[in-house]
Amino acid sequence: MGGKVCEVDKVNAVVLAGASNDGPMSEISGEPYEALIPIADRPMICYVLDALRQVPCIERIVVVGPRELQPLLGRTIELVPSTDSLVDNIQAGLAHLVSPQPVLLITSDIPLITGEAIEDFLTRCRQVEAHIYYPIVSKEINELHYPGVQRTYVTLKDGTFTGGNMVLLQPELLTQCQEVISRAIGMRKKPVQLSRMLGLRFIIRYLLKRLEMAEIEDRAGEILGFAGKGIVSPYPEVGIDVDKPSDYELVQECLHRLNADDGLQSNPT
Repeated sequence: MGGKVCEVDKVNAVVLAGASNDGPMSEISGEPYEALIPIADRPMICYVLDALRQVPCIERIVVVGPRELQPLLGRTIELVPSTDSLVDNIQAGLAHLVSPQPVLLITSDIPLITGEAIEDFLTRCRQVEAHIYYPIVSKEINELHYPGVQRTYVTLKDGTFTGGNMVLLQPELLTQCQEVISRAIGMRKKPVQLSRMLGLRFIIRYLLKRLEMAEIEDRAGEILGFAGKGIVSPYPEVGIDVDKPSDYELVQECLHRLNADDGLQSNPT
């Protein structure tokens, strides 16, 4: 398989918004779905949709989620019914698009995301030869902008990173490598288990903090049969998801502060 995802100017977006609110976030809100949990007086998914609308190269936006989201989508965003399976929801979104164009998969639980951050990620993808792209953020950048934020980090020889909550790929990749990708998705917050997929040598090198990003990319390419690249993003917002009360408090405070600053700018004294 040759070529790279970003050879074309336009991409489509699939927003994964089917998660039921039956985990830690149920302490915060009684909404039946996480995407509907209000943060700074707006449902969480609205911030993600606003950011996507600001990116000129995104052509279509499809939300995979419950019918309760329909009033939030407007006329131009398409809704596909969700199930309890993340992989099935991804497949449903891609099947609905019926398009060979690259797809940006993004979750609905990153309300600090901005159009600028998404556009920067897509721009960086265009500069690298690969078939699937995944944003990563350094621990230093995270703690610089959001001190004390709790994230799952992986320490490599290149540095200490956390993953983002989006991925850019060619639609046919999921069909071709469904089983392996499904396993990787299930272990996405368990670095040691992910390293086991790569082999014993990688586990040892990971534990000794000698594993390099390029080694992971090369080995993953051997397993999957296509090239993947980790894209270092300077925007920590791509990875700050809200899946526990401490995340909620952090993001709520940030968004209230942003709203207050916007109010001051629009009403100068």
